[in-house]
Amino acid sequence: MKNTKDVLDILPSNIKSVIKDIKGLDTLQEIRLKVDKPLILQLGNEEVITGVIVSVQDIKLIIQHISNYSIYAFEEEIKQGYITIKGGHRVGLCGSCVIENNKIKTIKSIGSINIRVCKEVEGCSDNLMPYIVKDNKLMNTIIISPPRCGKTTLIRDIARNLSDGIKKINFKGKKVCIIDERSEISGCYNGIPQMNVGVRTDVLDNCPKAEGIMMAIRSMSPEAIVCDEIGTHKDMESIIMALNSGINLITTIHGYGIEDLFNRLVFKEIVENHVFRRAVVLSTRYGAGTIEYVYDFEKKEELWRG
Repeated sequence: MKNTKDVLDILPSNIKSVIKDIKGLDTLQEIRLKVDKPLILQLGNEEVITGVIVSVQDIKLIIQHISNYSIYAFEEEIKQGYITIKGGHRVGLCGSCVIENNKIKTIKSIGSINIRVCKEVEGCSDNLMPYIVKDNKLMNTIIISPPRCGKTTLIRDIARNLSDGIKKINFKGKKVCIIDERSEISGCYNGIPQMNVGVRTDVLDNCPKAEGIMMAIRSMSPEAIVCDEIGTHKDMESIIMALNSGINLITTIHGYGIEDLFNRLVFKEIVENHVFRRAVVLSTRYGAGTIEYVYDFEKKEELWRG
């Protein structure tokens, strides 16, 4: 219930009472609400379609709660398609987009909401750390994962370990900067991380990766940069700039194996330039966050397989 308290606080009482009675609430990942459609919950890998039909009034009440009855104050966030609430949970919004100068100005007449429950699993990266740090040095690492396999949870905990340091392997904490484009890694609320990302960590929240990496290099003197879901040529250019500045990198991509990195043209330059030393491949074989294998780019072989 600890993880869901801030989520339950924004819900209408009729919906809140139904969710409270659901078994396995500790595995709650998403609450999906659509006007005139059943309330749907995602509990781990199980989808639960409830008998509750969501009304326009339910949606309006949730919007009022998450915006503190001042929706215009959140216009900048809304045009990104979501609002981050206390606890780091993200509320995705769909409705009629208002376009101005060929850009989305805001979203009105909201007809559906997806509440993604933000959970941190402290220690989930502990067994992985000896593979990505050596002799008190961090090796540039890419996490390859299909959707919903826990890559953001893992990268968050890696950031915490890098920032705080790890006594067991004599790893001293480093200055870390998280470029959190979708407010998912650190779950910032009013600029303050709601997740434990470490004592030496700075966060650029709701900031495009390419711009954020350059900002971090110029102003925060990080030793390591952490960002999620790279994929554009602009991202690649910024990454190479960071590496040329002596900064290490931990990042992720969507994929199912090391082949996905080799086969995508956009990653050709960073592969050929040996940007990464390690790859970690995730799956849901034994639940979200299952580590399938750790790959060494230099040796071109697996270091460990689950």
